Amino acid sequence: MERDARQDGRDGRSDGSRSAFVTGAASGIGAALVSTLTDRGWRVAGLDLQESAAELSVVGDVTDADGLLDAVQRAGQALGPPDLLVTAAGVFDQAAFEDITPAEFQRMLDIHLGGTVNACRAVLPGMLERRSGCIVAITSELALAGSERSAHYAAAKGAILGLVRSLAAEVAADGVRVNSVAPGPTRTPMLDRHPEYQDPAYAASLPLRRLVSPQEVAETVLFLATEGTFFTGQTLSPNAGAVI
Repeated sequence: MERDARQDGRDGRSDGSRSAFVTGAASGIGAALVSTLTDRGWRVAGLDLQESAAELSVVGDVTDADGLLDAVQRAGQALGPPDLLVTAAGVFDQAAFEDITPAEFQRMLDIHLGGTVNACRAVLPGMLERRSGCIVAITSELALAGSERSAHYAAAKGAILGLVRSLAAEVAADGVRVNSVAPGPTRTPMLDRHPEYQDPAYAASLPLRRLVSPQEVAETVLFLATEGTFFTGQTLSPNAGAVI
């Protein structure tokens, strides 16, 4: 299921625009990425469990490797091969360690680490062939600092850091850069379900006395994709000072 993409008669890029593929594109950080990239002239394909505002909106699940590969191929035909991949799909949940079931641990790993792996597998062959590309994985400041009642989430997000650093070392000589962005608590619908983060006392405990906005995370990704061409294998963490 997808909306029609604008066509320009050839590969979707005769105007010199760049193409991006964003997972988790329908809300929160992913939606901010779609908006920010589009405003800056990028042609954006977005994959999510629901429709997004991307030029090419594909409904799909990041845990479905074949479906994600098909979505990337369709995006390449409609908008041009992705110059940028951003993996923003994710879920967040809290529970005491002893209450987290093996199935819940596996779900976190499947969505965060598995979804990132699936997306990278889908875009990398083309990027390596063109000897050009940028991948940015959205992880979390909890991957850097850990947190009580979030062991499964922090572990899954932490695994992405190892993937990013290893993949960056492997493909740098082929012209592909791989980095991650590890936001602190961000004002998104996903966080709205956890009232402790809405408590003004929590924001007051941060050095900058506020939460991060999705737009600020999107701008960090855009920096890595455009100006930050000297970054690979690195993690930038816009977190209002939560981790210093």
